Amino acid sequence: MPAAVPRLPFPRRALRAYLRQGGLIAYATQAVFGLGCDPRSALGLKRLRALKQRPLQKGFIVIADTPQRLARLHQPLPATLQARCLSRWPGPHTWLMPAAKGVPPALRGRSRPQGGPARIALRVDAHPDAVALCRALRMALVSTSANPAGKRPFRHTRPCQQRWPGRVWVIPGRVRARARPSTIADLLSGQVYRP
Repeated sequence: MPAAVPRLPFPRRALRAYLRQGGLIAYATQAVFGLGCDPRSALGLKRLRALKQRPLQKGFIVIADTPQRLARLHQPLPATLQARCLSRWPGPHTWLMPAAKGVPPALRGRSRPQGGPARIALRVDAHPDAVALCRALRMALVSTSANPAGKRPFRHTRPCQQRWPGRVWVIPGRVRARARPSTIADLLSGQVYRP
């Protein structure tokens, strides 16, 4: 039986429409407040990249509440790799996986391992606020840290509201005390990029 959608402090339909039209949100993840958009929205990705001043070669992480929401973003996996994936999900573990055909470089980034397929960073999250948000919206979300590169992470709603008044819809939530950002590892090679 699917989990019930909790009561949330935002109008679900309005937020979903806002994201589909290229809107940006700030929301709580495990360790920091993240910035995100609908991963299917070219306008949302363009706005997010501009806001973060993120270079084109770097992709974004996409999070969801279930593996099924991420399935269209990666290539089919053999049983051994599916098992490896699921051994760390849900949880603070981001896998770099072979991107499905048609996933735009704006989402996955332009860099790729030498001689290998382009990768996309995916995570089935375990943070209650992020999971509830994906479940309520019935979509995966792009997830990148809300703080400017090299600056202290945002751990509360107020810095997000102060930095982008009227430009980002800030969703109330809580990060976990003393939590660290997710591990990032390549599913095919096992190489760890962020412990």
